[in-house]
Amino acid sequence: MADQIKVAVQGVFGRMGRQVLETLCSEPDMDPVGAADLVAPDDTMDLPDGSHRIPLSKSIADVIGGADVIVDFTSGDGSAHVIEAAAEQKVNLVIGSTGIPDQVIERARKLADENNIGILIAPNFAIGGVVMIHLAKVAARFFDYADLLEMHHENKIDAPSGTALAIARAAVEGRGDQFIENVAEKELVQGGRGASLDGVSIHSARMPGRVAHHELTFGHIGQTLTIRHDSINRDSFMPGVMMAVRAIRSRPGLTIGLDKIMGL
Repeated sequence: MADQIKVAVQGVFGRMGRQVLETLCSEPDMDPVGAADLVAPDDTMDLPDGSHRIPLSKSIADVIGGADVIVDFTSGDGSAHVIEAAAEQKVNLVIGSTGIPDQVIERARKLADENNIGILIAPNFAIGGVVMIHLAKVAARFFDYADLLEMHHENKIDAPSGTALAIARAAVEGRGDQFIENVAEKELVQGGRGASLDGVSIHSARMPGRVAHHELTFGHIGQTLTIRHDSINRDSFMPGVMMAVRAIRSRPGLTIGLDKIMGL
């Protein structure tokens, strides 16, 4: 099909990378054309639907010839590499990796502008999770206290999660000031109150059986308000990823957050 979007996937052997590739195969307007992973041989691989094989390499730069969009779910270091490769070959880019340093984000902004490509960096692709960040910003100005619990699988390498940080920052922005924070007079176990971001207490839980769960509780005199979002499986992220892939070609420059594409 002439109007198909040609997509390459970085981090294809990771959980999210595998899910992205599988989803691309089921979308009639998507055409997976290449894949990369640090542990991959320089070879080819079968698509999950068995339709054909695509180029596979350790380096995304080797497999993005002809691609319209790259999707990256790796790490901060992996994202830095893919930003350079995408800019060099003038390919649009959707990044779902977290823990990206500020200097890498600014580098992405510069390269996107110089090469007239679209780069999207988003901490969360679950539609409900993005709506939660928006609601946190809306509600925050009415409350003085905020507590945030985030729970993920045991293999997640960063804490707090990128989504948790986005929720906390949105709440602080919405309030226009730091939250009032309870400081324990006697902390019987070090770190018992969790981390703190401008008065938002953040607690990170990690164990098998979970994917991604975020619960934000605001407190005021005689009342609390809780906003919670649960991703039950990785399928929950795919509609947002596909939305980003379809939109990024017409959004030159750097876009931070799926909310911009959703119009929030």
